[in-house]
Amino acid sequence: MKIESPKLSRDLPLKNFHDIFYDEDPELDTCTIEEANFENEAVERVHLTNMMIKNSRFSNTDFKMINLTDVYFENCDLSNADLSKASIHRVVFKNCKLMGVDLSDSRFGNVLFDQSVLSLAMLGTSKFEKVIFKDTLLKGADLYDCTLKKINFQSCDMDGANFEQTSLKGVDISTSTFQTLTVSIENLRGCKVSTQQALQFSALMGLEIIE
Repeated sequence: MKIESPKLSRDLPLKNFHDIFYDEDPELDTCTIEEANFENEAVERVHLTNMMIKNSRFSNTDFKMINLTDVYFENCDLSNADLSKASIHRVVFKNCKLMGVDLSDSRFGNVLFDQSVLSLAMLGTSKFEKVIFKDTLLKGADLYDCTLKKINFQSCDMDGANFEQTSLKGVDISTSTFQTLTVSIENLRGCKVSTQQALQFSALMGLEIIE
């Protein structure tokens, strides 16, 4: 599956992320952010556009209703940040830590999570379209009552993830691993799984397999 990459300008001058406090509207665009420490802050309805953000820390920060468009995050820490009700389009999270992040009730389009950590992430009641999770930890992640359209889970650790009330029809999880998943039988219809995973689901359903 192909997704659209962030549309970034060739010239992205360095800026300070704290400059976001100096504008009437909390927004930054067309810049590069490096080594920012923006932990434990609170600023709602942030707009970030056409940006590279590298080696920066945003853990425990309140970013409710954030709007991210054409943004590339690399080596960033957003653990336990509140990004609920976010709008995220053409965004890459490369080697980022988002453990326990709140992304509930959000909208994702053309988003790549690559070699990142979303363990214990709250993603419930969100809508995903053209989203790839690649080599990413999703242990204990909550995807309750989500809409998944054109989603790929590539070589992810999904152990303990919750897909209750979320249809996995057309979703390929065959290259990913888990010991347990929370998902109802009806929502597994049409999900693409490996032979080993089919045996795991059979066991979780209480079936006794006799060779």
